[in-house]
Amino acid sequence: MLCVEETIGVTCPDTAQIPKQRGDLLIDVAVRYAAERHWDVFPGTWLEVVDGVEHCSCRAADCPAPGAHPVGPDWPALATGSATAARRLWSRQPRAAILLPTGRTFDVLEVSEAAGCLALARMERMDVPLGPIACTPERRMLFFVLPGAAPKAAELVRRLGWPPSSLDLVPRGEGDYVPAPPTRYGPHGSVQWARRPTSTNRWLPDAEELISPLAYACGREAAAARGR
Repeated sequence: MLCVEETIGVTCPDTAQIPKQRGDLLIDVAVRYAAERHWDVFPGTWLEVVDGVEHCSCRAADCPAPGAHPVGPDWPALATGSATAARRLWSRQPRAAILLPTGRTFDVLEVSEAAGCLALARMERMDVPLGPIACTPERRMLFFVLPGAAPKAAELVRRLGWPPSSLDLVPRGEGDYVPAPPTRYGPHGSVQWARRPTSTNRWLPDAEELISPLAYACGREAAAARGR
């Protein structure tokens, strides 16, 4: 996977305790998200080895996100911001994915990795304040913003002159979720931070601060795809 920190010079303070990208137990990371960031967390599926091959615990042969999706439809009721409750949940299944419900303490603007890297470079030049940013093994980038972004994202894109359906820009808000580092997607790899949660990005940006460079980058990507 493309490493944003290496390709465009993104710098990330390492003063925060959450999360180390490798080596930590999932239970410890989940607890820190709740305790230090005050994010709601809930456990998802996990990976099981059968005949030397990893499969999702849901047992679906065509699972689109092996080891990285909710166990059942009642997942919103499981989400907790209590470190004690999080420790209890992962004590029952230490391999469970760490999933974060959106629409509570944050929303997420999701774009392709290529568009996200282009947008991030523009944001840095413009000194746009940024929150945490995650990268998934599916080559997607997740920009964390203030809650309430999802309902207004389409209108913000429309004001910039793009039909929302023409851009690969997916807002995730109430009723949705995202996987958190270091959750693994089957054989594809782990979710990682491009911008880690730190004390300097505790205050999240509003969607309006990010939507223009994100929409521009998605528009460039869409135009390049049409020209192929």
